[in-house]
Amino acid sequence: MNNATEVFQPLQADDPPLVAGYRLAARLGAGGMGRVYLSHTQGGRPVAIKVIRPELADDPAFRRGFRREIKAAQRVRGVYTAELIDADADGVPPWLATLYVPGPSLADAVARRGPLPVPAVLWLMAGVAEALQAIHDAGIVHRDLKPSNVLLAADGPRVIDFGISLASGITSHTATGAAVGTPQFMAPEQASAGEVTAATDVFALGQTAAFAALGEPLYGDGNSVGVLYRIVHEKPDLSPLPAQLRPLIARCLAADPEERATPAEIVEWCRQQLGRDADAGAGPAVWREITGPEVTVPSPVAAPTPVHTLLPTSVHTRPLLAQPQLQPTWRDEPRSRRRRTRLITAVVTAAAVLLAGLAWTVMEVSDRLRDREAAASSASGPEASARSSASSSASAPGSGAGSGSGTDDRTPDASRPSSTAPGPPKAVAYPPVWLDADSPLDITVNPLDIEEPDRKERKDQKDRKGDIRFVCDDEDCALESDTSLITMVFGEPGASLDSCRLLLTGADSHSLPLAAAAAGSEICVKHPSGDIALLVIQVKSTALPEIGFVTADMTVWRAA
Repeated sequence: MNNATEVFQPLQADDPPLVAGYRLAARLGAGGMGRVYLSHTQGGRPVAIKVIRPELADDPAFRRGFRREIKAAQRVRGVYTAELIDADADGVPPWLATLYVPGPSLADAVARRGPLPVPAVLWLMAGVAEALQAIHDAGIVHRDLKPSNVLLAADGPRVIDFGISLASGITSHTATGAAVGTPQFMAPEQASAGEVTAATDVFALGQTAAFAALGEPLYGDGNSVGVLYRIVHEKPDLSPLPAQLRPLIARCLAADPEERATPAEIVEWCRQQLGRDADAGAGPAVWREITGPEVTVPSPVAAPTPVHTLLPTSVHTRPLLAQPQLQPTWRDEPRSRRRRTRLITAVVTAAAVLLAGLAWTVMEVSDRLRDREAAASSASGPEASARSSASSSASAPGSGAGSGSGTDDRTPDASRPSSTAPGPPKAVAYPPVWLDADSPLDITVNPLDIEEPDRKERKDQKDRKGDIRFVCDDEDCALESDTSLITMVFGEPGASLDSCRLLLTGADSHSLPLAAAAAGSEICVKHPSGDIALLVIQVKSTALPEIGFVTADMTVWRAA
């Protein structure tokens, strides 16, 4: 990571040259929430601009949550954080700007030089714990603390991406229902969609410190299902860690959040272990050895010279740090507004078409059902009514049915209601099911009937068969099936067998994109066998498609 070309990548054809007045100089990378670019303030100070991915930006609920998180993150002031200086949750697309930290991430540093020495890990834990104090004091839980979100500056670590983490007390999921976090660094309560608190970040700090000391994730790599299972159900093996680090990391990784160390306790413990070095300020020397030579940051991008120098009639005023240069950007403002107007118009039109289509579908299905009932009634006619009356009278108590009187040529057994006659389908609820690229779902099979070793070890995921598959491409993830019908339930929650039947009567799709799905979304599925299932999404994690997954509660009506 000493080579500037490894840090600063040239802009590509699909990268914007300008974001809200910030001229982009290079691409820094990409993550689950969007792309990150290098830019500069008017005074020339480097900043990192994160532009949110379109599929998240199109979700109004995400924008509302993002707006709340920006307000909370702007309150964070800490020596070991990358300060949020500007943002716009209503931008097209939404974006935020933080101070740029010149230095590799912990993940890059470990990949380049291997495990860090014990003193460096102690300085790392103390710095990150102090950053967490500042973040938690602002009412934020990071929820995605990991080696790639810890940057190593020449004077110590910096925690980033707290500006897009969830503000405390809002909900345990993101606005889109996606579980924020990376499987290898999740806490047990996070992996099982439980309550997320400040102690969740402490667990992630323990995992991050263990990664720095070992050079690999403490709970191993591989399939995310297996990693999350080990995090939730198994105690970590700390024996490979240096003995000096084990007690503190063990406290951070306590299964019970109440038993984990606090950030203040972590700072004090690290200071005691560092001894005189802590008071002598030996940290910078350690970081210079870890980070290596400083990389030269590219200069600000010069504004293009306009063909005609004209003065705008009005200038949109922004905060000083984000104030765009006058000549190159005043022409862009009307185009931006026009693009935003066209986008809003397109969205409103599409919504109207969608609602009209849904209304037409429901009306058509209702008409079909009424037609079927009417046809059945007319087909039965008087004879069927007579047969029905005869059957009722024959089976009534005291009617003589089954007495052998000879008034009916049916046998006594045939005249009595059968004790084995099928009743209405019974709803069977199952524990949450898991779907990812290697874990399809078969609604005709009881998930609890899967062999326990297979469920526990998860070694044969790719050999498992299932009718409902979780598939992702570069743009989005979806549920797909070769045989089953799949449809989303819109409107009030609480779908039933009848409502699923109604929706599935007019359905013909074997695929369901998950872009519009969120925690609580309901999905109806009908298998050719007649089984109907209702899936209620608990967690949707599709920000990183390569490790994406969905968990859902499942209710099945057999032969419905």
